[in-house]
Amino acid sequence: MNSYQKIMAGLIVGLLMLGLIQISVASVVSTGDFNKDFYIMWSPSHVSTSSDGRTRSLKLDQESGSGFSSNQKFLFGQIDVQIKLIPGRSAGTVVAYYLTSDEPNHDELDFEFLGNVVGQPYLLQTNIYINGFDNREERIKLWFDPSKHFHTYSILWNIHQIVFMVDGIPIRVYRNHGEKGVAFPMWRPMSIKASIWNGESWATNGGRDKIDWSKAPFIVSFMNYKIDACVWKGYARFCRVDSPGNWWNNNRFSTLTFRQRRLFKWVRKHHLLYDYCHDYKRFQFKLPKECSLPKY
Repeated sequence: MNSYQKIMAGLIVGLLMLGLIQISVASVVSTGDFNKDFYIMWSPSHVSTSSDGRTRSLKLDQESGSGFSSNQKFLFGQIDVQIKLIPGRSAGTVVAYYLTSDEPNHDELDFEFLGNVVGQPYLLQTNIYINGFDNREERIKLWFDPSKHFHTYSILWNIHQIVFMVDGIPIRVYRNHGEKGVAFPMWRPMSIKASIWNGESWATNGGRDKIDWSKAPFIVSFMNYKIDACVWKGYARFCRVDSPGNWWNNNRFSTLTFRQRRLFKWVRKHHLLYDYCHDYKRFQFKLPKECSLPKY
C-alpha cells in the first residue's frame, strides 16, 4: 500500500468512526430540568417552574392560556411525562401534550385532555397528523381521576409503529403500513410541546358545556419527564438505523408484547368511546386504508 492509499484508508476509517460516534450519541436522556430542555412559547406570566426545574405548571384564565416547547427536535424515540390535570370543574379546557414538526404540512402526535363537568370523567383524545392531514381521532375515558395524582403519558415512535401509553398501558397503536400505501411519519423531526387553552367551542359535550370562569385559574402540572430520542442533526439515516443508541428501532419494539396486547384489548373493550375507524358515516363508508390492516 503506497502513501496515498494509506492516507485514503485513514480518511475512510475516520469517516466511518465519525458515523459510528454520531449514531452512538443519537439517544439522549433528558436533564429533567424544564429550564434547560424547554422554552416558554407564550404567556410566561402563566408558567410556573419549581426552583430546581423539576416541576412546571401551566395556567389558563380569561386573560390567556400558556405553553412550552422543547429546545431540540427529535426523529423517533420515546417521550414520557407525568401530568396532574385540573381538579373539579374543568369543562371547556384543553390540555395538550404533543409532538409536532411545526410546518404547514406538518406531522403531529397528540394527547389532548378534554375537561368535563363535575361527576363526569376526563376524556383523552389522541390524534395523528401526517403531511398536514389528520381525521384520525380516537377518544377514551380514563379509568382513574387524573386530577388527584400524577400519571405517566408516553409516546413511543419508531420506524415500526406509534404507541400511545398511559401508565405503561397501550391505549392506541398506529402501525407503519407504508408498503401498503398508508402514510406514516418517517422524515420530519418533531419538537415536544405542552399547552393549556380555551376549547369551550368543542371540547366538552360538543361545546355545550362552557368554561366556568369563576373557577379560574385552571392549573395543570408536569414533572418527571424523560426524553429518550434521536436528536435531530439534519441526517435522517442516523435516526432510522437500528443501533444500541436507537434502541426503540430494535425488532423487539416492532410490535406489542403479549401482555401489552391483553392490556390494549382491555382498554378498547371497556374505555374506548370513539374510533375514526368505526365512523362509517363520517367517511361515507370509505374508511381510511389503515382501518382494515392489523395493529400488531
